[in-house]
Amino acid sequence: MIEKLFTKAANRVAHLAGLPATFAVCVLIVVVWGISGPFFGFSDTWQLVINTGTTIITFLMVFLIQNTQNRDGAAIQAKLDELIRVGRAHNHFIGIEHLTESEVEAIRDKCEAAAKRHDRQIVEMAAKKAVAQKRKPKKQTAA
Repeated sequence: MIEKLFTKAANRVAHLAGLPATFAVCVLIVVVWGISGPFFGFSDTWQLVINTGTTIITFLMVFLIQNTQNRDGAAIQAKLDELIRVGRAHNHFIGIEHLTESEVEAIRDKCEAAAKRHDRQIVEMAAKKAVAQKRKPKKQTAA
């Protein structure tokens, strides 16, 4: 129950945090705080208010946004894994997100090399087809 409640709250807060209106409200708060500086003599308390407020909000937002990103990443990964599983791709790609960065990079390099080989093969086949079509005698139609 607490997990569902946290997930719902994290999704809602992450959504609201990304709205232009939220940004505008935050800018307004900073502007009002800045304008109020002379009235409070730019005191330590005046500075402490903005520092404490922004620190608390930032601290809490880190956890909420990280939770949302983790779930989004896991959901995307599950979808990709299912596409790989049912498609013609290689099943050994499923779960590579658990490898180290250097292991994933090595796999990426192999995939890029394979893609380049495939592209060269397509170009070669197209060139052979074009040459073969030029060599074919054209049929003449009777007039």
